[in-house]
Amino acid sequence: MKNSSLVLLFAMLLITVSCELKEEIDQVSQKSNAIEALAEYTMVSKQFNKASTASSNSVVLAEDTEMQAQLKNTSSQAKISVQPVGDSPWPILITVDFGNGITGVDGVTRKGKIHIESTDWYKSEGSIHVTSFEDYYQDDYKVEGFHIEENKGENIDGFLEFDVEIKNGQLIKPDGKMIEFTQHTSRTWIKGASTPLNILDDEYYIEGVQTGVSSKGVNYALQITSPLHLVLYPWQIKDGEMLVNVDGLNGIELNYATKKITIGGLSYPL
Repeated sequence: MKNSSLVLLFAMLLITVSCELKEEIDQVSQKSNAIEALAEYTMVSKQFNKASTASSNSVVLAEDTEMQAQLKNTSSQAKISVQPVGDSPWPILITVDFGNGITGVDGVTRKGKIHIESTDWYKSEGSIHVTSFEDYYQDDYKVEGFHIEENKGENIDGFLEFDVEIKNGQLIKPDGKMIEFTQHTSRTWIKGASTPLNILDDEYYIEGVQTGVSSKGVNYALQITSPLHLVLYPWQIKDGEMLVNVDGLNGIELNYATKKITIGGLSYPL
């Protein structure tokens, strides 16, 4: 009887230890998946920001007839064509052909085409610019989906604000794995608006939400809690904070000032 009680006690102890060990392993695995998903998020966010830059810069270039002529006569630059969609001056369809690969002033090598339908000049309040991608790559990452940008006019500080939406966004990595990405944000043009043909001095504040699915099928959602300060060259997010939910794991914080991810009180390099 005594031996039976000891066996039962030992079995219960094993079950308890196994459950605790499984829970600990699951937590470690969940944190590992979260870190991997967030690492992919930084990649996909960066690529779509660069695609956004290519789109807005192309609209500005298309509006400058002298610059268009220069680009069309320079084989090392993308070919830009502009045509009305209907009988009216607006909207217009802008096609930018990067051919088999052109490295821009921002250091990004782009190939393929982007198509932009614009309802008015880029700096005109209320103008909408819808970008789609045709076999379009940035440094061997294929970009797909729709980029929709609306000019909301100047804010109280005199800076232009844009609503930016990314629908059905997909980034296909060089190894063929796909990351899904959507975005609903506002973008404030805080520096470089007076020199629209020079993207190297552009800086923005970004606010809003971003969601997606990692290449391993892990869902993530990010809420910007402190505006992201984006500098286009050299490309970096200088400051800003985000609150993150990854596959049901809440309370994750991204801090771009400290370059750290905090999960459950533990910090990891961003």
